[in-house]
Amino acid sequence: MSLDELEVGFFYSNGAYGRTWGVRQLAEIAADAKTGEMIYHYKGIAGTCRRKKGYCSPAEFARWAKHQVVLLENDWKRVGDDTPDN
Repeated sequence: MSLDELEVGFFYSNGAYGRTWGVRQLAEIAADAKTGEMIYHYKGIAGTCRRKKGYCSPAEFARWAKHQVVLLENDWKRVGDDTPDN
């Protein structure tokens, strides 16, 4: 994903299958106190990321995030993948 597509509070998936699949919420964008560089803080929500918190550079998060997702019922769905009924 591009940096322009990433927004605080939204959920993203790495698009992997099986045990390596994960969902993270972009929790905060802040400047590193020592370097002044931007840091993305995230919360692991599902899959391999569940119950984990972390941070990384914006570029690292953008590389990891393949899709924006939303929880519908008990299933994570890609945003924008709505298939019209025929």
